[in-house]
Amino acid sequence: MAAIDKPLLIKRYASRRLYNTETSDYVTLDDIAGFIRAGREVQIVDLKSGDDLTRQYLLQIIAEHESRGESVLGVDLLTDLVRSYTTQAASVVPQFLTASFEMLRDGQSKAMENMTKTNPLMNMPGFEAMRVQQEAFFKAMTGGLIPGVSRDAAKTATAPDEDLDAIKAELAQMQARLARMGKTGG
Repeated sequence: MAAIDKPLLIKRYASRRLYNTETSDYVTLDDIAGFIRAGREVQIVDLKSGDDLTRQYLLQIIAEHESRGESVLGVDLLTDLVRSYTTQAASVVPQFLTASFEMLRDGQSKAMENMTKTNPLMNMPGFEAMRVQQEAFFKAMTGGLIPGVSRDAAKTATAPDEDLDAIKAELAQMQARLARMGKTGG
């Protein structure tokens, strides 16, 4: 079994084909993007020279996503990045971007943690359904990974059918309460 804490080594052959050394098969840029979304660190090296090509391929993956209309980087941001290469800001930009993404990940992690802690809102009708919905939103925004939750914990979480049954039960309870409120208060 592959060590997930170790970067996945991808070798680029002279033919420009990319070879996954763990599974002994050829991969595409989409495959590499999938590994990264799944939480794997990836290192891409040229077989002959040994040069690290990881940055080059990561930029190519980003460029392909952007060209397909999956825009994350606005024109203003891209313009500022181009400018930063020609100014003294080039020394500050990498640290700023790294810190910004770390803050985003930490913020998502803390938001998930706060949603799961016991607090007075948890007694509010429908809170659990709202929490499940927000968790699904965070999963979608992070490519299926919940920051701060280990893969093992995610695997042992309740099954989707159980979650759906719980949501249906809570929805039925809320509808009954609303019906009673409508008859008495309305």
